[in-house]
Amino acid sequence: MLPLLPLVSEFAGTAADAVRPVLVLAANTDGPNTTGLADWLRGFFGPLFLVIVSIVAIFFLFTREITRFAQFIILAIFIGIVFYVPGIIEVIAVAIARAMGVTTE
Repeated sequence: MLPLLPLVSEFAGTAADAVRPVLVLAANTDGPNTTGLADWLRGFFGPLFLVIVSIVAIFFLFTREITRFAQFIILAIFIGIVFYVPGIIEVIAVAIARAMGVTTE
């Protein structure tokens, strides 16, 4: 058993040395590039949102459900603000992060 002990300890040291550069490389990589992501999402989902709101609003008006129509329009206005006001997503995200105690730049 004694001759195997140096082989095992040498293998463990070699394996640790082999893994260390991989961990360093993984730590040095930057995050994904998200510049323009909010604008792209706004441009993609904005028109789709307007079409869906229009169809549902017309449905509520034709079925004479005025209270549901009013509730839906109020909700649609708040959701529309998120889509069409530039920078509101970042402001909300920073406010939520600060409320949770995370430091922001």
